[in-house]
Amino acid sequence: MKRQLLYLIVLLSYIPTLSAASRSEARDSVPVNDGPYISYQNDTINVRWIENSLLREEYLLPGSRSEIKISRNQSANYTELIKVFSQKPDYGQSFKRVDSIAVITDVHGQYDIYINQLMSNGIIDRNLNWKFGKGHLVYLGDAFDRGDMVTEILWHLFSLEKQAAKSGGMVHFILGNHELMVLDEDLRYINQKYRDVEAISGINYSGLYSANSVLGKWLRSKPVMITLNDIIFVHGGISPQLVHRNLSIKQINQVFADSIVGRDIWSGEENEALDFLAGDNGPVWYRGYFTDSTFSESSLDSILTFYEKAHIVVGHSTHKEIKILFNNKILGIDAGIMYNQPGTMLIYKEGYFYKGSLTGKRDKL
Repeated sequence: MKRQLLYLIVLLSYIPTLSAASRSEARDSVPVNDGPYISYQNDTINVRWIENSLLREEYLLPGSRSEIKISRNQSANYTELIKVFSQKPDYGQSFKRVDSIAVITDVHGQYDIYINQLMSNGIIDRNLNWKFGKGHLVYLGDAFDRGDMVTEILWHLFSLEKQAAKSGGMVHFILGNHELMVLDEDLRYINQKYRDVEAISGINYSGLYSANSVLGKWLRSKPVMITLNDIIFVHGGISPQLVHRNLSIKQINQVFADSIVGRDIWSGEENEALDFLAGDNGPVWYRGYFTDSTFSESSLDSILTFYEKAHIVVGHSTHKEIKILFNNKILGIDAGIMYNQPGTMLIYKEGYFYKGSLTGKRDKL
């Protein structure tokens, strides 16, 4: 009896280990495919990608005519890739007389939904190329984290930006809190796939988006706030406390570009202004429109008056559908794509707002 009891205890002690091992084997049995991650140093372009869980590398030197496939149907050569490193941020980011605007937000790695929304709403064609003419597409932040196709979304937007410019249109990538988190090495929400990418590449995930990488440099040039016509676009929102600091949109974008994005601002000397802008009442984290019961229309009117605009469009705070406050003065458009919901797009056409769906139908708001 004692011998049988001892045997049972020994057997039970192995069960968690065996379960963990089988879980690990199950995960390892799914091949990892990701990339490319492209960096530039000493006139050399280094391309890394992962194919069937194996790391591949390629190098491009000045004068090379080789092209690197960066998205499903787009490639780029040496000259096109290094242009990113000579581009300077446009801190002002104010555009007028824009007839057509489309906005999507908080996709969080859900590439298929992102593509289907853009295709259904006439932004791209079936080959994933730009078809929105002189319209402006606003990506309102949070491509990173949670989902497992972040890289594909970033490269598609990177390519689409260039295609739109050739047609007289524009793509605006606005930084969200999850862009700031990843660039600042806060990786608590990355998908398990990207933990595997770290292990295979031997590089910290944030390191793949360093300032000498193409996508990392591209992201660091992006604003946190822009205006189109009489509309402000910002990931989180503009708090009353932010307005009290009398900062223009140009000033806010410059502070983020120069002092916040990609930097651990809490590890050095205390800086109250930076702490505020990167904190809960700053433009990438603020949720007060939907959570603060004391926030009123008069508070909102003070904000709009300060910036001389009529509407604020935000993501960040998730709702079942587009959330409208104060007669279209605030439009919250995060409709849960990150939770694998169909989500929605905001469409602006000739002065009116519409909800765009996966069916292509537009409902006036």
